Amino acid sequence: MVFAATDSGSTPDTSGDAAPSGTKPETFPATRTATATGTAPATTAFAASYVGLRWTGDPDGAGIRLADGAWQRTGTGCATVDGGGTALVAADEATAYEVKAPAGASDVRTVAIDCTRGPDRTFHVPSEATRVRGVRYLSRPAWGADESKRYKDGKVNSPEAYYPLQSITVHHTDTPNADPDPAATVRGIYEYHAVTLDWGDIGYHFLVDEAGVVYEGRYSGDDLVPAFDPDGDLVTAFHTAGFNSGNLGIALIGTLVSQPPTDAAKASLIRLIKVITRFKGLDPQAEITYTNPVNGVKKDNETISGHRDWLQTD
Repeated sequence: MVFAATDSGSTPDTSGDAAPSGTKPETFPATRTATATGTAPATTAFAASYVGLRWTGDPDGAGIRLADGAWQRTGTGCATVDGGGTALVAADEATAYEVKAPAGASDVRTVAIDCTRGPDRTFHVPSEATRVRGVRYLSRPAWGADESKRYKDGKVNSPEAYYPLQSITVHHTDTPNADPDPAATVRGIYEYHAVTLDWGDIGYHFLVDEAGVVYEGRYSGDDLVPAFDPDGDLVTAFHTAGFNSGNLGIALIGTLVSQPPTDAAKASLIRLIKVITRFKGLDPQAEITYTNPVNGVKKDNETISGHRDWLQTD
């Protein structure tokens, strides 16, 4: 197995010690990663929060075992790639793991992610609560988004593109419930989406944790309005392959296959959807024909839908 480790906290925060007006300094642990290729056992120099996988081939049939644990099947999550599969698995602080690829799969790549114990980085967080039309949310600095992860070879990896909003898709992150540190989970998902999957950013526009806290997702500019540009168009994110442009993605943090969201998460989700649909003049109960503004592909759906309404997933 080819193995490489990185410590994204090894470079000091270049923003300096003095916080700009209207902000305050706050520290978050830098995300550490250790990457590997192939399916041979891998070890890490740190306790991993998550292990991310991606491969080319059949999207079903992959598995993972942590340290000396039993094999577990990886689900078909919301993060899909053309011609292959992906999975993000809670690692329970494991320092070793082994993966099993589907029959015939190739280009197997994994990454161990530590989003809780890396060296501290300083971020300039808004001093006052940030709100979008009355809905309080944590801005990207407030959950510790390392903006350097949006760049590759000195350039923005996925330049922002904006289109009129047509639909809203609700996901779950397929991460553990009763999450003790959901902001760390958001940082882990960000690392996996932006760097491992090479999307250049987190795939969702918003995330909601079990306590009902809303997190700003995909970067949309410096106008302090999450998800939209000053003209009211939606930044394209990466949550529903083939149907992303004009489609706003909200992810509930946790696994909701056999249980409903918490009351607090549900209340925040409803409030956020209500604000967005009113802001954009959408009927949340309407049946629509979504038209991809990039390639013209059409699909009948509802204004508010789930990922299963677009693609097969857990």
